[in-house]
Amino acid sequence: MVDFMKRALELATEALVAQEVPVGCVFTIEENIVAESRNCVNITHNPTRHAEINCIDFILHYCKTNKIDYKCYFTNITVYVTVEPCIMCAAALQNLKVKEVVYGCTNDRFGGKTVLDVSNFCDHSYELTGNLLSIEAMCLLKQFYKGTNPHAPESKIKKKKDS
Repeated sequence: MVDFMKRALELATEALVAQEVPVGCVFTIEENIVAESRNCVNITHNPTRHAEINCIDFILHYCKTNKIDYKCYFTNITVYVTVEPCIMCAAALQNLKVKEVVYGCTNDRFGGKTVLDVSNFCDHSYELTGNLLSIEAMCLLKQFYKGTNPHAPESKIKKKKDS
């Protein structure tokens, strides 16, 4: 369990170096990694390119290429992600009926359990475990937010004119 989260933290560190929100994710089946990714929203200019969505896309492609029923495949997946999945990712993982999600630190702004419990709106609920290597995950987020995001849109707050 810890080894998979450590790999997710390595991917999150890669995201940080690439000036992305530092989130890394690993999908496993029976103690084997079947997909891994990190956030790549800024580089792709696509706000949906979260680590979890990238892993989902990889598995969908793998299943299509190998003529595997993706609906059955996802039910065996355990997800390790450095930050609690956001509402979008939590809903996608619920919809695909993954077996379990293990996360590092909570997501107090966008969390699919903390902010809005997505499981209240879905037929399927995965097992959810948090706080695995949470200090390490939170440190990466703090490093990212300490700096300025060069890809963030310009503030729409009107600045006072100098008199």
